[in-house]
Amino acid sequence: MKLIQRVKIWKELRRLEQRAKAEPSPSTFVDLGQVYINLGLHEKAERMAEDGLALFPRSTELRDLLDRVRRGARTRRAAQLRKRLERAPTAKRFRELAALYVELDDTRALHLLCQEWSVRFPDDPSCWLVLGQARLSNFYRDLASREGREAVECLERAVEIAPHDQQPRRLLGEVLYRVGAVGDAQEHLRALRELTPRDEELARLLRHVAGLPDSGGDLGALLEEVEARGSLRHEAPQAPAPVGQDRGAATAARAGLARVGSLPGVEKAAFIRGSKAMVRGSIEDGRDPFLRIVRVAAKAAHRFARRLDLGSAAKTVLEGDFGRICVCVYGEALAAAEVRADADVEAVLAGLQEIVAGALHAVEA
Repeated sequence: MKLIQRVKIWKELRRLEQRAKAEPSPSTFVDLGQVYINLGLHEKAERMAEDGLALFPRSTELRDLLDRVRRGARTRRAAQLRKRLERAPTAKRFRELAALYVELDDTRALHLLCQEWSVRFPDDPSCWLVLGQARLSNFYRDLASREGREAVECLERAVEIAPHDQQPRRLLGEVLYRVGAVGDAQEHLRALRELTPRDEELARLLRHVAGLPDSGGDLGALLEEVEARGSLRHEAPQAPAPVGQDRGAATAARAGLARVGSLPGVEKAAFIRGSKAMVRGSIEDGRDPFLRIVRVAAKAAHRFARRLDLGSAAKTVLEGDFGRICVCVYGEALAAAEVRADADVEAVLAGLQEIVAGALHAVEA
């Protein structure tokens, strides 16, 4: 039976290969890539996804395929490295495996690995730096106070072990001033300035932070306030961008929101990237429940898909007492809309997908 199934798969493969050459489309490349995965030809599946994206750069389905293929390769690499680590543990192998867990967004595995890492190599600050970076990334994405608190604790531990290491001190100073603890942040940044007196970028950052109001040193209260308001207290200084690039991306996103907002049944819509949001409709401010629900739902769907090894949750529809919300997310770009029962959900999702794809395309360009 297995042989018959394999012959059928190979026949389907040849048919799809011919179709991809004659009539290329995102769905054809996705189907062909999935057949390659089923046959264990992961490298071919990755090349197929890359070739498809070269022709259709805005296809979220192809991006999802490429993400799944690469995620599978990292998962296999992590399993191999885990076995090697059990036989001969070294700090280098711990760092390699931790980097793979970060790419896989497997926070639980990373936390357990770092616990073992810190016991075997207590004088290695890289353990706390890697864990702090992962927590910090989660905090900037979701603005959850718990993630921010744990990120700061990990970075403080790394600074304590290696006070002359520049990276953890810089990350710690940046997150402290962005949540409002400007005075504490300046202490770390000044210490970093003594280590790197010729760093002009750091000098500009110090000048930027010096002009910000200090909200005190109660980190727990500051983090809870950030979570409640849905935005950081202070933004990072913006690096100069190519002329027209940011303006063009913002204009495209705004136009996409206008199109989605004009669809029948759409009450409100938003495009979110990092801690900033572009909104359309009756949204009061950053504390609006709609924005909070969208962020939390996108994070939950993403984690659920990861745990089931389903890739990433690109499109999601939520229904509850709050109504019906359509969400489309990929990477840092997220678009969502609150709709009535009579709305065409597929049309709304297609519009949201276009906004996200346009944002990703602009960043890559």
